[in-house]
This record gives sequence, C-alpha cells and structure tokens, in this order.
Amino acid sequence: MYVIGLTGGIGSGKTAASDYFALTYDIEIVDADIVAREVVMQGQPTLAAIAAHFGQSVLQVDGSLDRAALRAIVFNNPEQRKKLESITHPAIRSMIQHKIAQSRSSYTLLVSPLLFESGQATLTQRNLVIDCDEQQQQQRASARDKVNAAQIKQIMAAQLPRQERLQRADDIAINNGDLKFLYQQLDQLHHKYLALAL
Repeated sequence: MYVIGLTGGIGSGKTAASDYFALTYDIEIVDADIVAREVVMQGQPTLAAIAAHFGQSVLQVDGSLDRAALRAIVFNNPEQRKKLESITHPAIRSMIQHKIAQSRSSYTLLVSPLLFESGQATLTQRNLVIDCDEQQQQQRASARDKVNAAQIKQIMAAQLPRQERLQRADDIAINNGDLKFLYQQLDQLHHKYLALAL
C-alpha cells in the first residue's frame, strides 16, 4: 500500500485537504487524531495501562478517560508526559498500521498533525505539507476552536517549526485561503500519487 503522509501546522487546512481527497477521489483517510482517541476508549488495553500508571483519578465516573485530569498531570511534567507517550504511541502506531493494511483505495492518506514529531513519517512513502503563513494559522485556529491566542501559540510551539516542516516535505500545497487554488494543487498531486502508487 502506497501511503502519503499529510501534515501541517494548526489551522493550516489539513482537514480541508484530506476531505477533498476523500470526497473527490475516494481516497481512504487514516486520521492519527481519531486513532489516538480510539486507543483510549473504554475496554482498550491502553486505557487500562494509563489508569494503572496514573491512578483512578484520570478516569471519569463512567470509567472513560478524564482528559482534563490527565492533561493536568502531564502538562508541566516532562517525565510523566514521556511515560504517557510510551503507553499511547505504540498503540496508536499499531492501529494506524492495521487501518492502512485494510485500506482499499489507490493510495492511502495518513493525516497527522505530528507526522514528523511522532515518527509516523516512517510509515509513509511520501509526505505532503499543507502550508500557510503563521498569522493565518492563528486566525483560523482561533475562529474554529474558540481558543485564545496564547493557547494557539502554545500548540504551535509544540509542533515542528514551519521551516523545518517545509524542509522535510516531499510536496507542499499552499492554502492561503483560496480553496479553489488549494484544490487545483491537490488535483495535480492526486494524479502524481496515482502514478507513484502503480
């Protein structure tokens, strides 16, 4: 299976791009954010491992993960964050590989905001970065997520710097707010990926 990694900073337009590939060309999407939520659902061994390490205080009354409580523990504690990642990352990677193996489209898109940072780029043959300037990122993320500028800057700081992300890209699509222009670039990339996937 030929796998294209699709990434970009917060508010860059990853969803607009992946939705276009899926709806226009019927390309299967494996979304790392969705997988990350699935592996910590009730009944999953990953949730049990998190509770075993961090304690029952990270569980809601119904037994589901209390994300706010867990975030409060790991947010300012690098050691605890590393421990959480050591529990979740292998499970996320395993489920991503499983979903890729089940894909039946000409190629598969692995959509991940932390494609390079998480090591998930090792699962791809090629990587596409959706890019826009940082001011646009902040405006879009603020309008979409209703979070303040400080929180958005914090998220951006946790992601790879824009220039480094662009350097690691095989392909770049500019999303400056003109969706027609973005889609024209994606049309060209789709035909390129079809040829590469043969």
